[in-house]
Order: sequence, then C-alpha cells, then structure tokens
Amino acid sequence: MVDQIVLASQSPRRKRLLELINLKFDIAVSSVPETTRADMDPVPFAEEIALRKARQIASQKENALIIGADTVVVHKHDILGKPVDMDEARSMLRRLSDHSHHVITGVSLVKSSGKRRYTESLTFHESTEVVFGKLTDQEIDEYVETGGPMDKAGSYGIQDDWGALFVKQIVGDYYNVVGFPLYQFYQNLKSFAPKNLPHAV
Repeated sequence: MVDQIVLASQSPRRKRLLELINLKFDIAVSSVPETTRADMDPVPFAEEIALRKARQIASQKENALIIGADTVVVHKHDILGKPVDMDEARSMLRRLSDHSHHVITGVSLVKSSGKRRYTESLTFHESTEVVFGKLTDQEIDEYVETGGPMDKAGSYGIQDDWGALFVKQIVGDYYNVVGFPLYQFYQNLKSFAPKNLPHAV
C-alpha cells in the first residue's frame, strides 16, 4: 500500500469527481504542456500526456500512487484542445453545433518508489460520443461571454449551466465528458492498487 495518492492535475472537475467516490488524495500540478496538432492521433496523444504528467510528479514523490489524466475533444478526426481566446472558443462551438464528437480521456496510474522513481504504470483511456443540438450565434456568444469555455477542451463543459443545454445526447460515460472516467478508473485500480481502493464510507 502506498503512503500517498496524488492527482497530477489542477482541474477542479477531476478533483470533485475523485472526492465524489471518497478517494483520499493530494494535488500536485504538472507542468507538462498539452499542445496539440489537429492531425495527431487522439488516443495515443491523450494517453501519452497523461503518462507524462504522472511520471513528472512521481519523480518528486516517495512511495506514492500518481494519477495523471488528459482530456481531448475530437471532431471529424481533429483534436480540439482548450481555446486560446474567445474567438477560437466561438469557432469550436460552431463546429460542434448540430454534430457529434468524441470526448477521450487518457488516464495513467504510476507508482513511485522510495527513491523517488516510478516503478510501475498502467495507462488506459475512455471514449464517449456526444451529440450537440443546433446552436444559435446568440447562444454561443452568451456562453463564451461567461468565460466558461476558456479552460475546457472543445470549449464547453457538460456540467456548466449553458454547456449542459447544448448536449442533445451522449453515448457512454457521462463522467468521462466531465473530465474523468470514474468507472474505468475504479476497475483498473482494483488490479493495479487494490489496497488503495476508495470505500463507500
């Protein structure tokens, strides 16, 4: 059993989701860049970034389990990351309007040793299909003006008040769209670190 579980992310959404299942953990923010190119293969990309984040924090910790994660939105084979400004956020939302896309989250679990080196790792991903209804320019403008899209891949959050209204249907794990696939995480944790499983109470 490790002495500490660490989430290598500053995402408030991932923090809330892990707290939802009563996992006891600390936070150490990774500085790994999340720069994307539209032509990248999204699954290997998300998994690689998650692994890099976890390994970076693992190198700073002793006897710890590090959780790294990275979420990308994929529309017509193009990766949509976090918007750089409001104009890009509007452009992304127009692309997603009246179309389906996929939300892919890569997750990496890394164990660090007593010598502050990582020893074991397990990396996986979850993919969820999301269908948007048709958005008007006014709806897009009002949402962008709230600032809600600016820190989210694909420029929306399904848990946001306005972002929630755009989603017509999802096929797959809702929590994955929020930012972390709780079911897959729990199932993989059973085999990778069973002594560190969260409990109902």
